[in-house]
Amino acid sequence: MNAARSRTRFAVVGSVAAGSVLLLSGTAFAHVTVQPEGAAAKGGYAVVDFKVPNERDNAKTVKVEVNFPTDHPLASVMPQPVPGWNVEVTKSKLDKPLTVHGKQINEAVTKVTWSGGTIEAGQFQKFPLSIGSLPSDTDQLVFKALQTYDNNEVVRWIQESQKGQPEPANPAPTLKLTAAATGGDDDHAAPASNASATGEKTEAASSSDTDTTARILGVVGIVVGIAGVAFGVFAGRRRSA
Repeated sequence: MNAARSRTRFAVVGSVAAGSVLLLSGTAFAHVTVQPEGAAAKGGYAVVDFKVPNERDNAKTVKVEVNFPTDHPLASVMPQPVPGWNVEVTKSKLDKPLTVHGKQINEAVTKVTWSGGTIEAGQFQKFPLSIGSLPSDTDQLVFKALQTYDNNEVVRWIQESQKGQPEPANPAPTLKLTAAATGGDDDHAAPASNASATGEKTEAASSSDTDTTARILGVVGIVVGIAGVAFGVFAGRRRSA
């Protein structure tokens, strides 16, 4: 009787551990994130995907707004058409003009809005943008996003992560920048499409920290669950023997 209880206890503990970790993994994976296609090198151009999952079982996502950082304005932002969605690019006048490749820029994109489409429950959508030139004086760009559902609920992905602190409940999508490409001004001045093609030759070096953590926790949970079940069976066999 005791042996049977021991086997059951170990199996349940292992399964609960695995399920709990996988549940946390799924929650972390549901954040709105921004990921580059290839590298996002300082001073260059990149194609990035804003990945928007639907977190609700009883509502559809019908609108996505991405606000661009004003401390590091981007002179060039071009959306790739997404079937079923309308896109609006909002530009604002800069307090301090930018000089890009010898040309003075007086305005920059401050917001991109997608609407008219839907993201169903249990699904996600990618919204690609070509952006540049990326700043050379920072290691990351923070984009604050708003996600609107058809029940009028608005989720604000605007909290900035702080080094050494737990991840906030609604983290803002953050693009990690890599070291500036070498090879002269031609690399920095290349159109975004060329930058994307170059990035295809190398593995993506910057994926979402949240996504990476979620995958690692998922694998750990599975291993813990299997180990718990195996230990319970092994202990039962030894007791029977």
